[in-house]
Amino acid sequence: MSTLLDVERLEVGFAGTSAVRGASLTVERGETHCLVGESGCGKSVTALAIMNLLARGGRRTAQRLAFQGEDLLKLDDRGMARLRGNAMAMIFQEPMTSLNPAYTIGSQMTEVMRRHKKVSQRVATDRAADLLGRVGITAPGLRLGQFPHQLSGGLRQRVMIAMALMCEPQLLIADEPTTALDVTVQAQILRLLAQLQRDLGLGLLLITHDLGIVARIAHRVSVMYAGEVVESAATAQLFADPKHPYTQGLLRCVPVPGKQRQDEPLGSIPGTVPRIGPGFEGCGFRDRCSFAEASCAHTVPHQTAAPGHDYLCRLAP
Repeated sequence: MSTLLDVERLEVGFAGTSAVRGASLTVERGETHCLVGESGCGKSVTALAIMNLLARGGRRTAQRLAFQGEDLLKLDDRGMARLRGNAMAMIFQEPMTSLNPAYTIGSQMTEVMRRHKKVSQRVATDRAADLLGRVGITAPGLRLGQFPHQLSGGLRQRVMIAMALMCEPQLLIADEPTTALDVTVQAQILRLLAQLQRDLGLGLLLITHDLGIVARIAHRVSVMYAGEVVESAATAQLFADPKHPYTQGLLRCVPVPGKQRQDEPLGSIPGTVPRIGPGFEGCGFRDRCSFAEASCAHTVPHQTAAPGHDYLCRLAP
């Protein structure tokens, strides 16, 4: 596999808050890489920083931020617009607010392709209808003439996936694509993403807080906490031998069928994700960690438990 996305020491700040602190990850061609963590840890901000879609006032820096070897930090707005929706695409968390309610599904989908590929309206419409069918939407010709409010949440999410694929991207970023959907539709969307990833050879960066999703479809996992990637490993390795106390806590919160007694309480991690300001030092998890010592307030060593399995903690491998 070859590297599609290479993020090294990414920093994102907003008016006195460090939302992302030195996060590093890579996405290989044909790989599903899951970025996991609880709400507020910086997962979505990381994705928006990669796509250069941060809200006004946000600032990003990185030691390296490259897509297919091209330095994204050196691209101006026009250069990023050339990549967004074309070679790099993103599925946003809430499909109803991501789709423009004033335009039909067809007009929004064809606009993406005509902007980047300079094709005719007929070619773009045919491509849109083909993709709607491919993502499991029946009567795609009819759906192209409908408005977002006429579709269910599951159909809108499928439209967002089809729209992201209009220009055959190499990298697809999906930001919690199943959050607003019921359990049955969630499973359908996940199967669809996994199938598309295999069929098209996409690099998929999937952002989620659901470890059940991770176990089913991820090749590699990065665990994020308080703006840092605190552990990264192949999926099987991380589930079998988690090293960071936060990762261990997350896995304890997942009920295991056949092992979890009905009268036994589910695992939990006390406390909440801290608000990290400029100049913060040490481990962001120390106030919630049962292994914390005084040294955790100062330096956090980067350790390697095995090839490809890295974590931030003083605890021995």
